[in-house]
Amino acid sequence: MPSRPRKMIPKKTVKKRPPALRAAITAVHGHLPQYVLNNHELAKLVDTTDAWIVERTGIRERRILKGEGLGTSHMGAEAVRGLLEKTKTAPGDIDLVICATTTPDFVFPSTANLICDMVGIRNIGSFDVQAACSGFIYAVTIASQFIETGKYNKIVVVGADKMSSIIDYTDRATCVLFGDAAGAVMLEPSTNRRGIIDSIISSDGAGMPFLHQKAGGSRMPPTAETVARRLHYVHQEGAQVYKFAVAKMAEVAGTLMERNKLSGEDIAWLVPHQANKRIIEATAGRMGLPMEQVMMTIHKFGNTTAATIPLCLWDYESKLKAGDKLILAAFGGGFTWAGMYVTWAYDGARAASAPPA
Repeated sequence: MPSRPRKMIPKKTVKKRPPALRAAITAVHGHLPQYVLNNHELAKLVDTTDAWIVERTGIRERRILKGEGLGTSHMGAEAVRGLLEKTKTAPGDIDLVICATTTPDFVFPSTANLICDMVGIRNIGSFDVQAACSGFIYAVTIASQFIETGKYNKIVVVGADKMSSIIDYTDRATCVLFGDAAGAVMLEPSTNRRGIIDSIISSDGAGMPFLHQKAGGSRMPPTAETVARRLHYVHQEGAQVYKFAVAKMAEVAGTLMERNKLSGEDIAWLVPHQANKRIIEATAGRMGLPMEQVMMTIHKFGNTTAATIPLCLWDYESKLKAGDKLILAAFGGGFTWAGMYVTWAYDGARAASAPPA
């Protein structure tokens, strides 16, 4: 018998899934106040020396925001203006602004709200994130969710602090550490596997006694007595902070590397929070990274809290290449700590502005 012709079954058309969206850092810019407070000038204010500060912290100078009525928002606005100009982005094209800060201009409105007004960004969401020195990574982690869902296309994240406003310049343990600055990044969607790959945010409120500001909040509102007792300044117990900072920054970086199958050879740069040179060196040592692969700006900017990581990215921008793998790590009061694995999205040498002074 002749065989029956086979019935042709049409092949199913398999729809290709669109590539996953990632949030990529597509630009970075910073702002530094003009006034430079070096160690020799500090030695006139408090019992210290340049050699003592450099040996224990690695800091040689820091920037201080001078001028009546100037706050964190003024530095943040300058960083954002520079970012928009650099990327040729109109204020009306921004979908969201998040500001990480520990030193807001006011209890309310938010510093992000003030920054938007100063640079002409209107009718969008803006809010602050408070996670102390980890705040920038917290804020970028939050912002990345809006990009990955496709809700927004252009988000500005600012890290800015005027630490000089809450530092006691009679306290040698803290006044030598901190400076004022702001940094801002642009986040945009990427489908080429470059961008924010992974992040971790974490905290432990039991660390509060070791690093905090005693007065000024709802628990202890400002009074003449709290001012007289100097309770509105940063209180830090250095030994405890050092121990936890090294452990947690190394831990979060190690976890990111392990779960993304990365070795030290894969990492182009470690971008650590600039708290103290010894903490940075100890963190790099635990990760097995040479200091040549570690971004370091603490010697010239000091600890600028939420601004340190974007300032590092800005300062090193010309050295960054598309595809570079970066690990960001931070530790702050609270305690808070955070880490992020980023594949850099662009060649920084082409985009970098003149290096900061």
